[in-house]
Amino acid sequence: MARKIFQSGNSVVVSLPAEVLEAVGLELGDEVIVTADSEQARIIIAPLLLPGVRRGFLERVDRFIDDHQPVLETLAQE
Repeated sequence: MARKIFQSGNSVVVSLPAEVLEAVGLELGDEVIVTADSEQARIIIAPLLLPGVRRGFLERVDRFIDDHQPVLETLAQE
């Protein structure tokens, strides 16, 4: 299915059909990883989440890191 690249502000955008997002389990607001395969001239968009990892778990990990950042930085230096 062909899509058009367009500009939105300072960004370049490609719209993704709802059925494609649904097929890979993505929703509006989810984070993705964008990589380029220059040998195949392809752009690869993949969910940031690992299979089986729930979004709520990652949100709790983010909160934990935010709440305990000074301690975690100290531990990382030791």
